Amino acid sequence: MLHKPDFFTLEDIDAIVQVLRQQIGTFQPRLGLILGSGLGALADEAEAVAVVPAHEIPDWPVSTVPGHAGRLVFGMLEAQPVMILQGRAHYYEGYTMAQVGLPVRVMQRLGIETLIVTNAAGAVNPDFNPGDLMLITDHLNLIGMGGLNPLRGPNLDALGPRFPDMSQAYDRALQGLARQVAREAGLLLHSGVYASLAGPSFETPADLRFLRVVGADAVGMSTVPEVIVARHGGTRVLGISGISNKANLDGSTVTTHEEVLAAGQVIVPKLLTLLRGVLRGYSQA
Repeated sequence: MLHKPDFFTLEDIDAIVQVLRQQIGTFQPRLGLILGSGLGALADEAEAVAVVPAHEIPDWPVSTVPGHAGRLVFGMLEAQPVMILQGRAHYYEGYTMAQVGLPVRVMQRLGIETLIVTNAAGAVNPDFNPGDLMLITDHLNLIGMGGLNPLRGPNLDALGPRFPDMSQAYDRALQGLARQVAREAGLLLHSGVYASLAGPSFETPADLRFLRVVGADAVGMSTVPEVIVARHGGTRVLGISGISNKANLDGSTVTTHEEVLAAGQVIVPKLLTLLRGVLRGYSQA
């Protein structure tokens, strides 16, 4: 049986950092990007310095989900040094929450100051349509409310406090920059609350109606654990959801992962325009 750790020490994390340092040399990433389902093509836009397959990194949680390539791309994008996770691991794949949060810890120890998280999300807000973009302004940590928090276990005092504040999980200055970029590019950019569930089953119509009542605009199976780890360590966060399917509030449609991946083909060009603009203006945000 594979060992699945409930937490990692600084020594564990730094051992992974040393492996990556051997691959990237003196290259110093400033921003980290995590790409969701069907959004991995964004990594191809970077001028790569190094590409590291996830399965070659010790203890790294390798994604088993179609649409997640499982590579780490280091390089330049819009003159910014970036580290891009081409795919992510999810709790429903059998990983612990500590494993889900591990890539962000590694990013932090590599010196990354800002994390940009993207995901493919289902619409809860009935005004959202497949192919739309949503700026995440806050989240509902429903999976964490049940006890599945990536900070469970001994606190890493060198990185952050035992009880980190989450009142501004998503950086307001970066949100303002994203909105400005969207306006200038003529992109429709919704704003809303992202709800994180455990998965892997999609939501029932009753689930979606409940989420709508409690204030969610989009729902997915990722992102929030990564954001919690990022904020614990003082990393700024910008979150963007690509809406992959219409809200199925009455049970009249069937949601599939293939639909999510197909929506990614529509979302990627818009998301690339938005992210390139954010990276260009990042130094002033």
